Amino acid sequence: MSPADAPPVGARIRHARLARGMSLRALAREVGVSASLISQIETGKTQPSVSTLYAITTALAISVESLFEAGEAAAVPPSVAPPAAVSPVAAAPGTVLHALAAFAADPGRRIGPLVTPDEREVLELDSGVVWERLGHVPGADVDFLQVTYRPGGASSSSGGLMRHTGTEYGCLTSGELVLTLGFEEYTLRPGDAVCFESTTPHRYRNDGDVPAVGVWFVFSDT
Repeated sequence: MSPADAPPVGARIRHARLARGMSLRALAREVGVSASLISQIETGKTQPSVSTLYAITTALAISVESLFEAGEAAAVPPSVAPPAAVSPVAAAPGTVLHALAAFAADPGRRIGPLVTPDEREVLELDSGVVWERLGHVPGADVDFLQVTYRPGGASSSSGGLMRHTGTEYGCLTSGELVLTLGFEEYTLRPGDAVCFESTTPHRYRNDGDVPAVGVWFVFSDT
């Protein structure tokens, strides 16, 4: 996948924000980060954590999958056109926004039915987390992923819990992963499975010295 073929995901986030009349500071307050971080994400200069990525899409009422769609205004509802003054900003190669764009530049593109390990699309997130896309059926609002938390990796670098729309199901295949879910904490070991509404505050972290690897399905309600 050539970096030149990647759609401007950062610009799409910006389009969605401006289409809602939301300033950088307002979005930053909703997400709980600095306005400068939002700006850097929109221009593809920095990588968000899993929690920040979900927080941005939740605040803008869009799905993560919508960031992959073809067309400059794909991230906003068809009834809301982005301001004409906004110009696309290409995501820099090697950033999380470029990797997101490469995941599915065409929403009608089927990934599968067979996907071998060397064919997986890989998304490197902040805080030692790697998503590998295992397949995609056009029209299905689900992320089908192999997720790896490297030693010390976590879904939130700040230690805060995240919430987002949808439902997630996961099964750990190797290593150990600690899940904080609401007021409870669970240690997942190989073969253990979890399922819960993603609106429940949660966080994953790997306290071990080997990678924690599992398969996750995240169904979007957006």
